[in-house]
Amino acid sequence: MLISDLRVIGNNLLAVRKKLGMTQMEVAEAAGLADRTYADIERGSVNMRLETILRICQALHITPDEILTQPPSALSARQEELLARLNACSEKDRATALLLLEVFLESLNR
Repeated sequence: MLISDLRVIGNNLLAVRKKLGMTQMEVAEAAGLADRTYADIERGSVNMRLETILRICQALHITPDEILTQPPSALSARQEELLARLNACSEKDRATALLLLEVFLESLNR
């Protein structure tokens, strides 16, 4: 899932930087940014251009998805697993399962 909250992205950057044992100054220098600019990015108080995100990721030796996406929750993972199992079923069994799900969901609205 894509993250749009700048504070969450900043926290992700902070976590990666700390894990690598780098300072804000080191990341800023490697990414070609002013120290203050990088600090503001990590704080989530400024928006970044795509080019800036890519330069920071390169400086941290990570891919953008490591800071811009969040791992699926356990529930989402379970949903994906069930959908994969459902897709592996025959068309008739899928239709039956979807009908059962529909009846169940309608019962929740009563």
